[in-house]
Amino acid sequence: MKIVVLDGYTENPGDLSWAPLEALGELMVYDRTDVLNEACIAARIGDADVAVTNKVPISKAVIDACRNLKFIAVLATGYNIVDCAEARRHGISVSNVPSYGTNAVAQFAIGLLLEICGHIGYHSDTVHAGRWSKSPDWCYWDMPLIELTGKTMGIIGYGRIGRQTGRIAAALGMDVIAYDSQPGNGPEFVSLDELFSRSDVIALHCPLFPQTKGIINRQSIAKMKTGVIILNNSRGPLIVEQDLADALNSGKVYAAGLDVVDEEPIAANNPLLSARNCIITPHISWAPVECRRRILECTVENIRAFVQGHPQNVVNN
Repeated sequence: MKIVVLDGYTENPGDLSWAPLEALGELMVYDRTDVLNEACIAARIGDADVAVTNKVPISKAVIDACRNLKFIAVLATGYNIVDCAEARRHGISVSNVPSYGTNAVAQFAIGLLLEICGHIGYHSDTVHAGRWSKSPDWCYWDMPLIELTGKTMGIIGYGRIGRQTGRIAAALGMDVIAYDSQPGNGPEFVSLDELFSRSDVIALHCPLFPQTKGIINRQSIAKMKTGVIILNNSRGPLIVEQDLADALNSGKVYAAGLDVVDEEPIAANNPLLSARNCIITPHISWAPVECRRRILECTVENIRAFVQGHPQNVVNN
């Protein structure tokens, strides 16, 4: 069996081992593959039985060209980069990794919030630059410092990650409300409009679907409290970026903490790069070595299960 990894570097920049995949067949690992070049993607898959991808798209044209392809393993939970319907028509199973970073992603969301509230990195930089040693006062701070106890966090999308974020927020003394298309047990579930109007902090943990694309926009921001904080380490297109930038610059939104943007890597002219009080990190919530190890382990098991005739975590049945 031939296995091709199309974009292995972000999953394994050298701190993990590909040996478990090598044990399953003849393995070829490419660090990167041009995501815009379908001919290159198809050529690299070639006559492989299994294609492993993180963010390299496997389109209808690629699937049509790769006649020996039998299985696509996605090194992530989201699988919108694969034309799953076309894969199904060709009898190709597509599997993902359904849960690997719940704790880390929730931790990162709260980390973004704590940075916004305490400006820890900024003030550390000023100390290292020598400002404290020259200060006439025993302490100083340049931006408002915010206590979270008693404030309301509204979570849009109350799945595994949303629930974990809610638990951490509650431990910080926050009141937690949530909106979900399928509300269940947990905090107080409210309508989307009520969440917008009541929340001091809004955390996005919902999938990207047509109905959630652009859920944060000029109209929804108008329903929010002045001074709201918005967090997104789910999917970039959940936010209309120009609308958020305008709201940050006007002060309607106090701050945003973002680990994802609409176009990744971020475009040099993205309006959020010059917006006030906007923290942006390069899509790393998922990247602790513990999470990436779980991704690789699950992917190996997905491929092994397929070879044994009982594929698991299949998303295109």
